[in-house]
Amino acid sequence: MPEIRTEKGEPIDRALRKLKKKLDKEGTLKELRNRRYYEKPSEIKQRRNKRTRS
Repeated sequence: MPEIRTEKGEPIDRALRKLKKKLDKEGTLKELRNRRYYEKPSEIKQRRNKRTRS
């Protein structure tokens, strides 16, 4: 579980921005989006091969 430290009186929007940056850095959101639905192993290989060719 990602954790962020905020200063006393820090606006919520700044804390949310910090949290989003941390999640992006860890790749948590990307992984969540990828796991939203089941993808067959052959589809994963095709996607990876397509990415490496480009």
